[in-house]
Amino acid sequence: MDTRGRFAESSRPRRRRSDSARRRLSHRLLPIGALALLAFLVGVLVGGLAGGAEAESGLADRWARAWRSGDYAAMYRLLTPDARRATDADAFAATYRRAAATATQTGVRVRPRAPVDGDVPLDVAAATRAFGTVRARMELPVEGEDDALGVAWVPSLAFPGLRPRERLRRATELGARGDILARDGSALARGDARTSALGPAGTALVGTVGPIPRPRRRLARAQGYPADALVGTAGLELALQERLAGRPGGTLRAGSRVLARTRPAPGEDVRTTIDVKIQRTATAALGERLGGIAVVRPRDGQVLALSGIASSSVQPPGSTFKIITTTGALEAGLTRPGRRYPVETEATLDGVGLENANGESCGGTFAESFAESCNSVFAPLGAKLGARRLVAAAERFGFNRPVGIPGAATSTIPPPGEIQGDLAVGSTAIGQGKVQATALQMALVAATIAERGRRPEPRLVLDDRPRFTRVTSPAVARTIRQLMVGVVRAGTGTAAALPDAVVAGKTGTAELGPTTGDASGDPADTDAWFAAFAPARRAEVAVGVLFVQAGAGGAVAAPAAKQVLEAAL
Repeated sequence: MDTRGRFAESSRPRRRRSDSARRRLSHRLLPIGALALLAFLVGVLVGGLAGGAEAESGLADRWARAWRSGDYAAMYRLLTPDARRATDADAFAATYRRAAATATQTGVRVRPRAPVDGDVPLDVAAATRAFGTVRARMELPVEGEDDALGVAWVPSLAFPGLRPRERLRRATELGARGDILARDGSALARGDARTSALGPAGTALVGTVGPIPRPRRRLARAQGYPADALVGTAGLELALQERLAGRPGGTLRAGSRVLARTRPAPGEDVRTTIDVKIQRTATAALGERLGGIAVVRPRDGQVLALSGIASSSVQPPGSTFKIITTTGALEAGLTRPGRRYPVETEATLDGVGLENANGESCGGTFAESFAESCNSVFAPLGAKLGARRLVAAAERFGFNRPVGIPGAATSTIPPPGEIQGDLAVGSTAIGQGKVQATALQMALVAATIAERGRRPEPRLVLDDRPRFTRVTSPAVARTIRQLMVGVVRAGTGTAAALPDAVVAGKTGTAELGPTTGDASGDPADTDAWFAAFAPARRAEVAVGVLFVQAGAGGAVAAPAAKQVLEAAL
């Protein structure tokens, strides 16, 4: 047999065995393939379910973040089309705001759980002012698939614990009102009768308690006050309302069910910065005249006295504003104490004459012009400084910003764009035009110079920490202090001089009519102002004095400031 034949014969049985093996292998692989296919299908199904759960969790996370931040517009965008057709964005947001106001809600924590049957459980805790923290497990209904996933919203999702067709209701009450105390612990307002050791001298300072004023009703409701509550409406009663009123308490209901119940907390007794002796003196110095006297301590901003309309009403500050104009001019290098100016009776700006008080002639050095309060020097200087820099200086001193005491008026100066032309800028620079200030504001201006260019924030509560804002450099403040000393030593403010302490001050006589042309000389045509501090080098006290329609600052306001400074020192 040849080799080729042997190989041919021997190869046939091996091929038959190979075919058989393939058939056996194929039979063995069939169940394995079926199992693999089944595993693949299960994987696809489980992956789809996991992907769906992941999408639902992502939606719930976005809902929780938006709710925590109060972004109702973002929450609304997560609603299903059907839910958005059922309520518009404004009504949706109003539902949440109404629930939050009813519950006195101050914040909300939302923690999503793992999705269950198309809903995502949310652990929600709403912090409230009157009812503590209200907690509940809420179900966030989710509908749709993939990118079309949305929240099938219902109104009961607005607050934890609500059920369908239930509405939040509440009944609240306030505890006993706290007492207002002077710095020495004596009562400025005590008990239901609000009796005071100051008697009539403390009437304007303490203020009044009465029904909630209409503009404050919405806020008062959100804070938990009942509609018939009595609240501070003026003076210290208003400024310290939050502390004096305490925390409201009562019952919060969902329909007829009670969600939370608390007792009201009484208000705290507040020890203020008010000095009884200085307050009595300021009230006596004001007398029956319309005006205000504010007394502050420069080193920490403590308000020692507020009489009359010292913090509640604004008037044109007249030449006391020249402290601010001088600050801007010194910073800009436009003047210095020894620079000389012509002696004149008026300055002409934009073709209009702007007179000195009573048509007097003044000028000489800048220090002399400051002491004599020369409009003929300051109006052109203000025009040279310009509206932008003048307004910026005033705002650093606190104009156009709330003073930080509730109920206190804000002192204002128009924006630069509204002070057009040299005449308008010059009038503003001498405290006329549309500048408006309180006696408290001008006391703070004086205190800023006393504190080497740092403006103290006024504070009424003895335990509050002092805060300051840098207004100008110590060098500029030192120069202005010297100029203000000159006012009291030999200028328009000599009536405020004290025998045992050097007083730094600035008078102001604000024209209530036109500042050009002949003055009538009638005291009713002018407000009398004085801003000062003493002792000049280490100031213990600063004052702002205003008498409305009362005459010249040097003749009327400076003597009243002297009385207060004597009592304080």
